[in-house]
This record gives sequence, C-alpha cells and structure tokens, in this order.
Amino acid sequence: MKSISRILLLAAVLFAVSLPAAFAAEPVKLVIGVTPFPHAEIVKIAAPLLKAEGYEVEIKEFNDYVTPNIALADGSLAANFFQHIPYLENMASEQKLDLVWVAKVHIEPLGLYSKKIKAVSGIKNGDSIAIPNDPTNGARALRLIEKAGLIKVKEGDLVTARDITENTKNLKIVELEAAALPRTLDDTTASVINTNYAVEANLIPSRDALTIEDKDSPYANVVAVRKADVDKPEIKALVKAINSPEVKKFIEDELVPKGIVPAF
Repeated sequence: MKSISRILLLAAVLFAVSLPAAFAAEPVKLVIGVTPFPHAEIVKIAAPLLKAEGYEVEIKEFNDYVTPNIALADGSLAANFFQHIPYLENMASEQKLDLVWVAKVHIEPLGLYSKKIKAVSGIKNGDSIAIPNDPTNGARALRLIEKAGLIKVKEGDLVTARDITENTKNLKIVELEAAALPRTLDDTTASVINTNYAVEANLIPSRDALTIEDKDSPYANVVAVRKADVDKPEIKALVKAINSPEVKKFIEDELVPKGIVPAF
C-alpha cells in the first residue's frame, strides 16, 4: 500500500513539474512592424535567435512612415523598426507618443538620384528637385543638396525649403511623401531618395547616386518600443538578437554593397 502511495505521490510531483514546463514551451509572439527593405530582411535574420529564446516573431510590413508608430503606441505592435532617431523623436513629440528607441541597427544614407543627368554639374537653372516631405528627412535632403553646392540653408536642425537662403540656380524644391519619390524621377531633374525606397526601385546607391550622405551620418535606424516596455524580457531579447553578430554579418555581407552600413 505504501508503495502505491509513493508511486502516486511521485506521479503527482512529476505532473506538477511538467505542467509549467509545458506552458513555458509555448512561444511568446512578438509582432514587429517594419518597412520592407532592408528592415524586414534584417528582422528575418534575428527571428531564429529570438525563437531559440522562446519568442515567435511575426513581421508586419508597412509602406509609410506614420502608421508604424501609431500602431506601436496603441499596442498593436511589440516594437517597430523602420526609422532613424530624429524622426522618432520628432514624431513622438508632435503626436505625444510615449515611444523610445532601444537599439541602433544600421544607417541608410540619403542619396540624390536622376534619370536625366549623370552628375550634379548637369543641374541647370530652374530645374526641379524632389525631397521627402517629413521634417527630418526633408532637412537631411536640403543639407545634402547644400553639400553638393546647389543651395545654402540657414543654421538649424529641422530646416525646410522656406529656410533656403541662397538659390542661385532658382531650383524648384518639391516636397513629397518619401515612398513616392522613386516615381518622380521621370518628372523631376533629380530626387533625394531614402536608401530603402531607392533599392526597392532597383537603384544601387553606390552606383546610381549623384551624391550621397557620408557613412558617418547621425541618422541611425533604430528599434522603437513603448517606454513602459523597455525592461521587459522580450524587448531585452529583441535588442540582443537585432545587435547580434549574425545580424551584423548579414548587413556587412549583403547590405554594405548596396550602401547600407551597420550602426553597432
């Protein structure tokens, strides 16, 4: 009788131990918002590392620079990865979103592209140049055009076309949604395009850009989360995976030739 009791007790103990283990084996889902290139590809490299830590990654793609932050703020996403630090800080301030960045990942230099000219020197009086219409990328674009010697812009961070102080060629600056800029190349003399959208349009920054930002650009693309979630285990695991040697090697091997460089 004692033997049976011991067996039943042992069985009960084994069941009690195995029950939480079974629940622990269930992966926690992490929904991460991205823009397609190169963010989705980078997250795909990090996903197996997260899976090994018990987190199942779901990648949700967006084609604009506004919705991913709104979705993160309202809890639809655990994190997003599509933007640089100044853009995040500006939008968070304007929209009163309690979002912060937790990991720098890569830099996408902004470039000036054209189908009509082969060099910056080909830009003539009265030509049009399209730039992104969001505050931070618009300011970056103006600084790039200024560096090319085409205009002069007043001091400051978030400058706009209204802050141009010298425009000897009477250039027309056209402000448009960043995702639409590759499609403007048939209509404008040149367009300043974010690297992710340039590559989607089969442009190779190192080959096709008339001029491009230096690799030490301060505009690192980052993983953003809700401020309240910074210390959660899944966010710490995400940071570790996205800044892993495996991700860095992928960026160096696959993305550096396209003009994208690691920021960690």
